[in-house]
Amino acid sequence: MLTGTCHCGAVRVTIPRKPRSVTDCNCSICRRYGVLWAYYTASTVRVEAKRGATESYSWGRKALRFVRCTTCGCIMCWQRALHFNSGSTGASTA
Repeated sequence: MLTGTCHCGAVRVTIPRKPRSVTDCNCSICRRYGVLWAYYTASTVRVEAKRGATESYSWGRKALRFVRCTTCGCIMCWQRALHFNSGSTGASTA
């Protein structure tokens, strides 16, 4: 298990192992965030924060939520939204 925190320490993320690879996503938001993403099964990742210590941002189809610390602004992870507007079918599950 590996644990990391945001800059101020208010949000903690625990992952099961070091990443096997990372992705440099080229979408508009990931370019702005300047992140490298590692991928894990959601059930193996634990995000710990006090109530109100995180906020999320979604845009477009609302398929993903980017989670950040409300104090220091560090992007901690992204999560799939349970439901999002697919455009053609109206709703879908991710």
